[in-house]
Amino acid sequence: MNLHDDAVLVLKGYEDQPELRDVYLDHLAEHPDGMYKPCEAGHLTSSALVIDPSRGRVLLTLHKKLGMWLQMGGHCEPGDATVEAAALREAAEESGIAGLTLLPGGPVRLDRHPIPAPCHWHLDVQYAALAPADAVAEISEESLDLRWFAYEDVAGVADTSVVELLKGTLARLA
Repeated sequence: MNLHDDAVLVLKGYEDQPELRDVYLDHLAEHPDGMYKPCEAGHLTSSALVIDPSRGRVLLTLHKKLGMWLQMGGHCEPGDATVEAAALREAAEESGIAGLTLLPGGPVRLDRHPIPAPCHWHLDVQYAALAPADAVAEISEESLDLRWFAYEDVAGVADTSVVELLKGTLARLA
């Protein structure tokens, strides 16, 4: 099974956001290259909100290009076996934290957002990653800053997408 096939299976199993899920599935049906950055019609990305439930906090990165506090994430790469693996790889690379584990249950949310030309859309498959108790974050070259935020502080620094991802994550943890 390749990454494209895995994404289709993951999305078919995702029961929330049915209209948006169908947009993703239609995109993949129309674009065999729709998993990767060169697909100018848009491409899937994979991200993970790094969360430390024992301390009631999440780790956000100040994105270098966008200047926004976001979850860890980015483009799928040919070496990624699954969409989950891409999310976990991105989270580990951007947070510097070893030993992250994805919250069970598959994606927490989907988020489709426009991006500058030549491509038009990111179709983000969003997960949550649990940080180990002794996690020490290290800023990567992709970030301007990296910081832990208490759950209640996220809405004051991040956009609606991140806030909704946190809400979905907390609901799944409950």
